[in-house]
Parts: sequence; C-alpha cells; structure tokens
Amino acid sequence: MFRLAACWVLAATAAVGSITIRLYLTDGTYQSVREYEVKQDRVRFFSTERGEWEEIPVDLVDLKRTKAEQKEHEEAIRAESAATRAEDRAIREMQREAARVPQDPGVYWINGAALTPLKQAEPKVVSNKRRSILKAISPIPIVAGKSTVELDGESAALAIGQERPEFYIRLAAEERFTIVRLHPKKGVRLVETWNVIPVSKELIQEHDAVEIFRYQADDGLYKIWAQKPMPAGQYAVIEYTEGKGNTRVWDFAVAGGGAASEVRK
Repeated sequence: MFRLAACWVLAATAAVGSITIRLYLTDGTYQSVREYEVKQDRVRFFSTERGEWEEIPVDLVDLKRTKAEQKEHEEAIRAESAATRAEDRAIREMQREAARVPQDPGVYWINGAALTPLKQAEPKVVSNKRRSILKAISPIPIVAGKSTVELDGESAALAIGQERPEFYIRLAAEERFTIVRLHPKKGVRLVETWNVIPVSKELIQEHDAVEIFRYQADDGLYKIWAQKPMPAGQYAVIEYTEGKGNTRVWDFAVAGGGAASEVRK
C-alpha cells in the first residue's frame, strides 16, 4: 500500500466560498466532496452528499485525475473572475466617459480624450420637380414618386483617421438611428432614397446602413460604433422616424491609410 510520510490538505481556494470537487476513484467513479486531505495511507474527505467526514484507502483514489481536474477548474474560475473584473473596469470607464457628453441633443465623436461635436448637416430632398431643404421642425410634404435625400458637396468637412470611429448620440426623443454610407455623385452625396406609394402615401426609406453596435449609456444617450472596419469613404450618423420623412444627418468621412483626424474648413 502506498504511504506518504507527510500529509497535506488540498482544497479549492480560487472562488469565494466552497466548491464541489470530484474525488475520483480508481474504478472510474467519483465522490462529490467539499475538500479532502491525504493522511498516510488514507484519504479523508467531506462528502457533500452525506454532509459528513469519511475516509477511504488511498490506493482506491485516483489522485492524479482528481488533482488535474481540480487545477483545470480553478484556472477556469480565475480566468472568469479576471474577465469579469476587466468587464467591470470597461463599464466604469464608459460610464465616466458618458458623463462628459453634453446635454444638448446631437452626435459626438470620441476623439481620444475629447468629445468632438459633429455639425448637423442640411440635407435636401430632390425629386423630378423640385429641390427642398429638409428640416426636422417642418418636414417636406410627402408626394407620390421617388425622391432622394442629398447633401451638398462630395466630401464631409470632418475626416476621421479611424476605421471604426465611436460616437455618442443624444436623442431629444426616442427615434431610430444608425450609421449609413453616403454615395457621392456630381457634387452631392446621396443619403437616402424615398419611395412614396401612390394612394396610401406610405413612405419607404432606403439607405446603405452600416452594421453597428449600440450601448445605452443613459436615458436617450447611446454609444455606437461599426461592427467591422469601415472602408475609406463618406458616412453619416442619421436619426429618423420610419415613414415620417424627418431624417436628420451628421456627416463625416473615414480617411484611408490611418490618416490623422482633421477638420477641413
């Protein structure tokens, strides 16, 4: 019979409070224990099933397998605990960051340690018959047919040297919002296409939406960023009510090649 000159106690210490350990036997079965200790030719353990201390000959216990699984379990608990702490730190940092966002509704680019407000653009609704300025306080009367929502100029004033810029958007009222890619053409940038169905006057809005992550930092305050790197080009954060024709636009460009962020006058 295998004997040990000294004894030692092996207990789970990686998590707060006790955990259940599988004390494996040489026949492949196991006992569920809270802790155990090897004393010379015996293994003493506290059974979680029976709630009392028991003993078993050491040569009936598979200590190697027991220790290996216990170590693996403890490492998993430590890794989970570290991940939880990292997540908590990230949430606290985001909360501190969100507290700095101005109370005025709008879009704010996270520019390092600074928050840079984006200037709200002045979109125009263009149809075959007219070109009208789109304002949130007085939306354009919706007429049947196809129209486009456009911005003057083929490039935004704000160029950002990041592939996945992050923004805060503070809403005046709960509405839809997203990041869209704009399409330059002949001195303008196309934001949306509107199709109005005759008779019903239903407005169908079409835009080239970027897949984004959303994090609600507070009532009416959201942090948004692209799920994937954004190719160099023209973009905008838009806020809108589906079918109402009240799209609001904050435009920006993504500069290629990791160019420095800049604002062109």
